[in-house]
Amino acid sequence: MWYYKLSDYVKQKYGMKLYKLALDGGRTCPNRDGTCGERGCIFCSGRGSGEFAPKPELGIREQLIEAKQLIKKKLPKGETGYIAYFQAFTNTYGSVEELEPKFRTAIEDPEVRVLSIATRPDCIPEDILELLERLNQIKPVWVELGLQTIHPKTAAYIRRGYELSVYDSAIAKLKERNIEVITHVILGLPRETKEDMLETVRYVGHTGTQGIKLQLLHILRGTDLETEYRQGTITCLSLPAYIDILEVCIRCLPRNMVIHRLTGDGDKRLLLAPAWSKDKRLVLNTIEREFKKREVEQGSLWLE
Repeated sequence: MWYYKLSDYVKQKYGMKLYKLALDGGRTCPNRDGTCGERGCIFCSGRGSGEFAPKPELGIREQLIEAKQLIKKKLPKGETGYIAYFQAFTNTYGSVEELEPKFRTAIEDPEVRVLSIATRPDCIPEDILELLERLNQIKPVWVELGLQTIHPKTAAYIRRGYELSVYDSAIAKLKERNIEVITHVILGLPRETKEDMLETVRYVGHTGTQGIKLQLLHILRGTDLETEYRQGTITCLSLPAYIDILEVCIRCLPRNMVIHRLTGDGDKRLLLAPAWSKDKRLVLNTIEREFKKREVEQGSLWLE
């Protein structure tokens, strides 16, 4: 295909397919504990996007065991590698003394090849940067930054809680330490136009972040977004509309940027909309099929 898939990237860099193990480090978020807010981002679930991780009451070693067992049936025979993914809430929000044992437990697992840490750009102080740099000497560390949008009005609406300059500063500091960065962007945020979304993606493409996750907006039960959705003040993208936006977004990115995600799948127990996103495999197959069709009809889809 014409974009740089995560699966291709890890096979080239690590010589095998890597499987993600979602972990919950028992963190919270400054947007929930009163530091910059108490209700979280408007779209964020009660577990801070950690629904697919084992319960945080388990230690990290036990979570690794449980997560491996959940996906064991999918694995081919032979050498197996994993990405230990601290997904729930803000995983650099805490002291080095709290965080380092958790990260080290994961990174020292012999089957873990990469440590991936989801966090906020405003939660990476100097001592945490030094910790990440130390860990990066043991095994590769990826830091996943939740940006979502570059537009101030949307950022205020979703209650992101930090300015764009904070993201820019975090990118620069992580790059100085040779730590790989992945940026999260949500497509379909309320009141954003197609051009608004493209402006965000173009911006991310020029920051030096090595990867991007393009995430479909989901409406989940228990979020403040649910209230607006039930009131009829917001709508979700259709699958054809999402594919159209997704294609143009990818065309705007550097060819060597790794696409870590094309859509996303909300927990089916919580998902209200869009209904078409429930079948992730069908959605991904539809996207791939449509991309191939357009490539045949139009030639190269890259913007020069």
